[in-house]
Amino acid sequence: MNRSLLVCLIVAAISAAQVYAQTPPLRKGISVQMPVTRNASSVSQADNFDAWIVTVAADGKLYFGTDPMTLEELADWMKTHPRNRKAALYIKADARAPFGSVEKVLGIGRALEFNTPVLLTAQPEHNTPGTIVPPKGMGVSLGSAPSGAIATVLQLLPSGQEPPLMINNDQTCWSALEGTLRQHFQNGDEKLVLLRADAGLPFAEVVRAIDSCRAAGAKVYLPEAGL
Repeated sequence: MNRSLLVCLIVAAISAAQVYAQTPPLRKGISVQMPVTRNASSVSQADNFDAWIVTVAADGKLYFGTDPMTLEELADWMKTHPRNRKAALYIKADARAPFGSVEKVLGIGRALEFNTPVLLTAQPEHNTPGTIVPPKGMGVSLGSAPSGAIATVLQLLPSGQEPPLMINNDQTCWSALEGTLRQHFQNGDEKLVLLRADAGLPFAEVVRAIDSCRAAGAKVYLPEAGL
């Protein structure tokens, strides 16, 4: 064999081995049909071995990592295990899961000072088979807007196949949502949206609204149920 060719093959083999060694293993998890969004951000930390990921299945069942848990067991586990205070809580919910089930998990998170959890989502782009794509998600804030701030109130009401929308008590439609929010912000409103959604709505509808808010440049707050 030609000496230069042999050297090239050895270098290529070493390089491939280094790349393989530096590529983290794919994190195991529960498979769900995540809602698709267009304005999510890359959250590569969600693939970390110690990332806290709570999965909400379509039927509302809960998992921490791959371990099934009741709501009470999840709360106890999260209270009794140490965590990185700077790390986020990731919610991987099925698009068909009732929003009320996700709300309960968010409530546990807020009680443990996870005030800005990340909702993991799927993306519309098509990737080359075999390509490792980092997870994406949308961060939300829990509770009310900061004291003194005036937030635009967006409500998702239960009705038929597509829930009606209310912006500051004025009804609007999905196709006009982003444009209406932009108009509010151009008129001087702060880019803060307080999103209230019926607990019985599919999670996908809530994420759809959050996605439109992010497209309009708004920060989204999810208040506690009943507020």
